Amino acid sequence: MSDGTRAVFSALDNAKTQLYHFKAIFIAGKGFFTDAYDLFCITAVTKLSGRLYYFDPVKGAPVKLPTNINNAITGVALCGTLAGKLFFGWLGDKLATSVVGSLCFFRFWRGFGIGGDYPLSAVIMSEYANQKTRGAFIAAVFAMQGVGIMFAGAVSTIVSMSFLSAFPAPPFSKANVIPTQPETDFDWRIVLMFGAIPAALTYYWRMKMPETARYTALVEGNHKKAAKDMAKVLEKDITIDEATSKAPVNPKSSYRLFSQEFLRNHGAQLLGTASTWFLLDIAFYSLNLTQKEVYLSAGSINKASSMKAIEEVYHLSKAMSLIALVAIVPGYWFTVFLVDKIRRFIIQLGGFLLMSILMAILGFKYGYLRGEEEFCGAYSEKDFCGGHPIMFTVIYGLTFFFANFGPNSTTFIVPAELFPARFRSTCHGISAASGKAGAIIGAFVVQYYTQDGDSDGIKKAILVFLW
Repeated sequence: MSDGTRAVFSALDNAKTQLYHFKAIFIAGKGFFTDAYDLFCITAVTKLSGRLYYFDPVKGAPVKLPTNINNAITGVALCGTLAGKLFFGWLGDKLATSVVGSLCFFRFWRGFGIGGDYPLSAVIMSEYANQKTRGAFIAAVFAMQGVGIMFAGAVSTIVSMSFLSAFPAPPFSKANVIPTQPETDFDWRIVLMFGAIPAALTYYWRMKMPETARYTALVEGNHKKAAKDMAKVLEKDITIDEATSKAPVNPKSSYRLFSQEFLRNHGAQLLGTASTWFLLDIAFYSLNLTQKEVYLSAGSINKASSMKAIEEVYHLSKAMSLIALVAIVPGYWFTVFLVDKIRRFIIQLGGFLLMSILMAILGFKYGYLRGEEEFCGAYSEKDFCGGHPIMFTVIYGLTFFFANFGPNSTTFIVPAELFPARFRSTCHGISAASGKAGAIIGAFVVQYYTQDGDSDGIKKAILVFLW
């Protein structure tokens, strides 16, 4: 490492925490807010889509989306996210007709853009942060994912509540038709369209951020420009010798990605970050995307036939918002405040262990917590009675808490710190894409067992999460 590069790195590592660090957290985190909103808002409205576009009056009951259609709508964005992470992760190191068909098409490309944000946001914050608080700052960026999940539920709750007030209709059991279909059709569109607002604002703010000084100094070899950029935002002046202001990268450290030297130095690390993210996302995304089935089966929400279409969206969204508020968001922020005090390995291992214990309780005691259909009276509004829905919800919420105060946060933080600057974005993108491969398994395979609301299928899915 040249003297100019060493001077830039030392200044960044020892810079005091100041306003621009928090500004960078907000701007990078805004991308994650948008990402989480766009990926998870679909959970609240897929049941509504089934009632709208697959209604069958012969069945005499509310209709769900066919399993393959449900999996496509929820999973296609994850496929796009995987592709986006690989493409934009690589690029970051180089450059710094039917309703359902249309929905799948645009959600794929939305996911592609979301995938690009993962490695770039992580690397941006990692390279701006000082050494003392780097973990907390990266975790704070990622914590905006939790806020986005909470807002996805909140926006869906507010929109559906507004439609309930403006367009009253009888429940399905009293009017065997699709209630308020013309108005209801706008509900899910508004919920999805809302994600464009934070995306546009994030784009504007991102355009005003300079390239990170670590990349400029180490990869481009332009120490003078790195010092100048850093002085603008971090109130930290660095004196760079003119003779070294445009020094070339040390050729001895210029081994290529996936070369023998790279694999010898970083192959095991990349395998570790990719495999843990893969395993985590099978459970994490399945838990999020299957909430609509789990709450109904556990009796936390009334059965579909006792509600109008919008009312079902309202109650489901409210349950999602509550879990996000009391379990998901706090989990992220526990990581922010403790990640630089507790080793990353301890947080990750402890999170995996506690998730396994909680999922084992839910899986093996599912019937006890859920109740039985035979305990319900003839006019009961529940599918199952005699269970313990509050206990079920608490355990389910704790699973989310320890996912986020655990592997969901650390799998994001570690790749941003572990790899050299010239490979950091690519390796983070590969690790994150591996996670999305796990999420795709959750969306297409695990949801296959839960989509019909069959309790045995949901129990099997929960036990899959355990392993």
